[in-house]
Amino acid sequence: MPELIAVGCGPGDPDLLTVKAVKAIQNADVIMCPTSKEGKPSIALSVVSSIIDNSRKKQIVNLVFPMTKDRETLEATWKKNSKILAEGVLSGKNVVYLTVGDPYLYSTWIYLHRELETKYPEIKITVIPGIVSIFTFASKVGISIAEGAEKITIIPSCYDLSQVKELAKNSDTMVFLKDGRYFEQVIELLKEAGFSDDSIFAIGQDLDTENEIVKKLTLGEVTKDTMTTKYFSIMVVKRV
Repeated sequence: MPELIAVGCGPGDPDLLTVKAVKAIQNADVIMCPTSKEGKPSIALSVVSSIIDNSRKKQIVNLVFPMTKDRETLEATWKKNSKILAEGVLSGKNVVYLTVGDPYLYSTWIYLHRELETKYPEIKITVIPGIVSIFTFASKVGISIAEGAEKITIIPSCYDLSQVKELAKNSDTMVFLKDGRYFEQVIELLKEAGFSDDSIFAIGQDLDTENEIVKKLTLGEVTKDTMTTKYFSIMVVKRV
């Protein structure tokens, strides 16, 4: 029976794909993957390209998800792309949808899944989890994200700094994902929220690529040169 499989591709290193993910990708008839605009390569596809079996001809379909906050545009995009996914499966093909990291953490898959469940309940869906950047980053810098009764806050972007400050007051570890352009703005804010200069500070960008940069120091040692402006970045600050 044809099915749709959503695959978490992890942080960027193909060696971190699960065995189950590799099997699903190699057995797929159609591989669909997100991109931010027409003609732009899919990051998720680039992660798995080395394990795609070229002896079995596969159809590759890029689904465009524009980088916008306009709700009407986003909802129209989710409906359009979920229909494309559904049509692939209903035509009798095994379809795999790729997503960076894990399908259920800040992923385009979340919105597609909701549409599919509502409009195409007859489609069998399987979701294969992936390693998220938080944990591969922790393994690289050698810090614990949480231990004992410590509380974690995950911030996908720093648009509302007042909210970030309030969350920081009640957190032991702050994890900032995705948009490195805003990281510099939160350093003083974290200090005001009670993170001392001795707090552990770690930052990284382009994880598991040839351009990877990973730094670990204390919050008090951070300078402007320490920061990153890349979109795909991560920053972790932990109380001591």
